[in-house]
Amino acid sequence: MNVGAWLTKRSVLCPEKVAVIFEGHRLSYGLLNERVNRAANFLLNQGIKKGDRVAVFLANGHQFIEIYFAVSQIGAIFVPLNVRLAPPEIEYQLCDSGARVLFFMEDYMETIEGVSANTPIEKGLFICVGATMSDWARPYEDILEKASSSEPRLREETAWADPQMIMYTSGTTGRPKGVLMSHTKTLFNTLNAVIFWNLTYDDIMLISGPLFHSGGLNVQAVPTIYMGGTLVIQRKFEWAEVIRAIQEYRVSTFTGVSTIYKWLLEEGNLDRCDLGSLKICFTGGEPVSLSTIEQLQEKGVPLGQLFGQTETSILLWLSKEDIIKNAGSVGKPVFHGEVRIVNDRGREVTAGEVGEIICRGPIQMIGYWNRPEETERTIRKGWLYTGDLATLDEDGYAYIVDRKRDMYISGGENIYPAEVERVLGGHPKVLECAVIGVPDKKWGEAGLAFIRPKQGEKVSREEVVAFCQGKLARYKIPKLIESLDEMPKTARGKIKKAVLREMVMGREYED
Repeated sequence: MNVGAWLTKRSVLCPEKVAVIFEGHRLSYGLLNERVNRAANFLLNQGIKKGDRVAVFLANGHQFIEIYFAVSQIGAIFVPLNVRLAPPEIEYQLCDSGARVLFFMEDYMETIEGVSANTPIEKGLFICVGATMSDWARPYEDILEKASSSEPRLREETAWADPQMIMYTSGTTGRPKGVLMSHTKTLFNTLNAVIFWNLTYDDIMLISGPLFHSGGLNVQAVPTIYMGGTLVIQRKFEWAEVIRAIQEYRVSTFTGVSTIYKWLLEEGNLDRCDLGSLKICFTGGEPVSLSTIEQLQEKGVPLGQLFGQTETSILLWLSKEDIIKNAGSVGKPVFHGEVRIVNDRGREVTAGEVGEIICRGPIQMIGYWNRPEETERTIRKGWLYTGDLATLDEDGYAYIVDRKRDMYISGGENIYPAEVERVLGGHPKVLECAVIGVPDKKWGEAGLAFIRPKQGEKVSREEVVAFCQGKLARYKIPKLIESLDEMPKTARGKIKKAVLREMVMGREYED
């Protein structure tokens, strides 16, 4: 038994049940398992064995799910790459992981051909998902057609503690690190997600975020397959398509970053939509403002909050029942795994004290791929130090303060941008915001708030200061404001603060 066996078991229990809906096409569990078997047998026939790395450079689609389970089934290690990567980044991650096979989409044929000679992948093991033919890449459907649909005969068993996946961190600061995860981690993360979602066989999960990130794959897709539910997969997020899919397929669960929910409220005409099928939606990363939560609930969108990172997947959660009275919180620890917030001396914080989130147990990664020193700095005495700073309230609910590295010091005071952003995000004219520290002659550093106003709006510094007064200490209120038409973002929708810092590098500020 390993994660790869889950789909096989579902194909026996419910072969006719719809497993995936993608671009109008429906794949049953029986058909999906057959395609997974063919992909697994192809890999085995090419000499791919337990522990070998198999990479994918794919946008969302049923093929992503097929290859994920095929690789897991034979005990190889799945390596999903972000399709927004530049050629040098692709080359680096393929070489760093030592990938032996690459599955990619025909949309990226030119890019992959440009880096192919500089990777460890041999000719014949570049597999193209799509209709394009070439002399150096093999068509995905052809290799499936020629491979056996029988359950693969494995040369070596895979244990739960064995590696299953390498997922690279976003790389917004420094070079990406490969997070090595085990089958055990995936199992217990899946169980945590099932509990949070209250997932059942009848649930229909809409996925519009990228599957190459932990949220789309580990928190949404894999737990749904585990429970025998149905995945509605969209190539990318488009608010009109999200609304259409929810109504057409009677979607019960959905996820998105806070900006997506703001878009839905601004653009979605939710008053005219039938959203009665929704059981719970969730947001990850930064908390959603109370006004947004209330508006969503009025429109029939029940929201919950998750918090975690690639190294751990879900760490904390806030139920839809608690999200109003504990707005701004990321909730309490997951069911499977130990989570604590500790100060610099390693002692658990008291209410209101800032500390670092740490965890241990089956939800943590094995370590960073080929980076033993990084692993030792992150996992100490069995505890994984996340680098995320938080406080607890009297009832044990956690509130994210910031990443350790994002904190800046102004006039001798520690300032955590996430705390400021949480307040600014509630301004009626603000669609998105991000705060960074910049050099300041008087204060050492000063807060610079980048603001993306809502359509047709403008936000002045005076308005920001007036809005923040009484909600933040005066020293926390940003001294500088800059408006942007668009925020630089990762594929998952997180704002790239490294890019914002580069934009203002070299500028001199004086209050």
